[in-house]
Order: sequence, then structure tokens, then C-alpha cells
Amino acid sequence: MKVQNITDIDKFFGVIDSCKGKVELVTGEGDRLNLKSKLAQYVSMANLFSNGEIPELEIIAYEPEDVEKLLSFMING
Repeated sequence: MKVQNITDIDKFFGVIDSCKGKVELVTGEGDRLNLKSKLAQYVSMANLFSNGEIPELEIIAYEPEDVEKLLSFMING
């Protein structure tokens, strides 16, 4: 799923942390990074978050309830 215009980084990571299954970020090179890992969150996202807004990311969530959490975050902020 593509997520766009994330402005509340803490809330975004809170939603990721609340997910029960694996959640991955797909990089431009096709690598998949485990977003449930704090190290991966900070290291892989540092450059993307440096301007305070993320234009678009591709996220893969494997559990249907996690997909719904992420969609709700994108709709309701």
C-alpha cells in the first residue's frame, strides 16, 4: 500500500508499533525493511524524515487488521 503525506511521525510509528504482524517499508531499490524494528525505523527513515514530511512510501502489512490500522491512520490522520 502506498502511504502519503505523513506529517505526524510519532503517530505514524505508534501505529506501526501497534501492529501485530510484520510491517515492511519497500525502498526504491526494492529492499524490504522491517518497520517494527526501532533501529530500522530510525536508520532507514532519517533521511526521509529530515524535512518533516514524507511525500510517499510503500508499506506492506501482512495482517488484515494491521492494513486496516494503517488505512485508518491515512484517512483520519
